[in-house]
Amino acid sequence: MKSSIVILPLEKIDYNKWNACVAANSNGLIYAYSYYLNAMSNKWFGVIINDYETIFPIPVKQKFSIQYAYTPAFTQQLGFIGNTKNITNEVIKAIQNFIKYGSFNINFFTTDIAEKLAAKPLNNFIIHLNNSFASIQKKYKKTMAYSLSKANKQHFSYLESNNIKEALLLYKAYNKNNLLHVTATDYTNFHKLLLQLQSQENIIIRKVVNKENELMSIALLMKDNKRYYNILNTTTEAGRKTEANYFLYNKILQELSNQKMIFDFEGSDLLGVKKFYEKFGAINQPYFLWHYNVLPKPIKWLKK
Repeated sequence: MKSSIVILPLEKIDYNKWNACVAANSNGLIYAYSYYLNAMSNKWFGVIINDYETIFPIPVKQKFSIQYAYTPAFTQQLGFIGNTKNITNEVIKAIQNFIKYGSFNINFFTTDIAEKLAAKPLNNFIIHLNNSFASIQKKYKKTMAYSLSKANKQHFSYLESNNIKEALLLYKAYNKNNLLHVTATDYTNFHKLLLQLQSQENIIIRKVVNKENELMSIALLMKDNKRYYNILNTTTEAGRKTEANYFLYNKILQELSNQKMIFDFEGSDLLGVKKFYEKFGAINQPYFLWHYNVLPKPIKWLKK
């Protein structure tokens, strides 16, 4: 039976059905909820297959009068959500006919589809939390022992916080040179989104301070019904010298263990960050960068 495929602008989407699809499926991550998309993208469309059995969000921008699909700031992966059997060549062609240029991230659940699309794999490390902390620790790399031993000698304190602004401003300051694509508007929108999530009790902030109560490292996690998302993490220069980030994540994993949840490190393809996550025994669950260009030949060069 042929699938029903419609593509709707955000104002015509049934948010109850859309969000139910995200919540019910393992390939539905927090970034695909309507409130997240509305916060981080001024304009997006939804591909809807068989009355919300499968969905696919398309955030769009415009340049030189050409609409193109992209991945918004603070949005790691979107992609197909729901029944993956519905993802046919017809669906892919419908997306490309609707938006003729795209460069955006699709989720981990689309490995077979990614091969069809010649999509590039990107690293994302996760830890399953449905084990005791002792079981999680057994998967740590041997090199962790040195870092934790050094950190444990620093008289650190592990503290709860509700200060979103502190976590976000510190992250912005430490990443001002390597996140040039993230605009002031993106940070403002993300701050509002985090406050909304906090009001729903879906934000966790943990930090490490030294005996003088100076901040060494801080992490802000988002939460849904499946995962904790390591969306913001910053370690000060003093914290780096004393392995404060190892201390922080060791404590976080201890606190969050024994839950039917996943801890999502949110990356990374940066070698140093990748090695840091791997030391905790995290496994790679790659997502994919899908780039395509089916613009007419006379204007194809504009979006190269």
